[in-house]
Amino acid sequence: MTAVRVSIVEDDRVTRETLSALVRQEPGLEFVAAYVDAESAIDDVPRRTPDVLVVDIGLAPKGSNRLDGPQCVASLKAARPDLLALMLTVYDDHDRVMEAIRAGASGYILKRSPPAEILRAIKDLNAGGAPLSMQVAKTIIDSFHGPRPGAPRPDPKIDTLTRREREVMALVAEGASSKEIAQKLGLTAGTVRAHLHTIYGKLGVDNRTQAAVLYLGR
Repeated sequence: MTAVRVSIVEDDRVTRETLSALVRQEPGLEFVAAYVDAESAIDDVPRRTPDVLVVDIGLAPKGSNRLDGPQCVASLKAARPDLLALMLTVYDDHDRVMEAIRAGASGYILKRSPPAEILRAIKDLNAGGAPLSMQVAKTIIDSFHGPRPGAPRPDPKIDTLTRREREVMALVAEGASSKEIAQKLGLTAGTVRAHLHTIYGKLGVDNRTQAAVLYLGR
């Protein structure tokens, strides 16, 4: 099995070195490079072609003219739409989560998560899952159960999904990979991918996490 190629964008030296060491030591993962800021990552990542990019959401200090984590992801996704981004952060508030998702991140995990959970999230993301820390998932769900003043209503595009597409989305929202969805629904992996392609088109989204957010708001 080919190892998952991983690069890291983190401005804190201790965290950056710790994550790099974790990836180097983990079977099935291959460390590619680590960057101290978004600008150096944007310059170098397309050349090195990692599979998964682990990005700190708070790269730029407030008031600086440097790019933050979501801007880094958005820029790299524009150049490499297939790049998978896992946001790593100390934040678990609604606005930060949504900012990262809109930027194109496919997973979101807290920095205080145990190392094994972070490594599992990288592998799950590469396998087609949409990993979210339990606290982050709760933040998203709570935001729909108790909408803030002026918050948008659940997206009506969810109503355009067929019964089978809703079954697929229910499993996507749980973080299941395409292989796991295929096994649970008695489908082939190719059929699941076809359903996901149709679902993305109906919902007007680019990835699983964006689709899951809309589905959870139904």
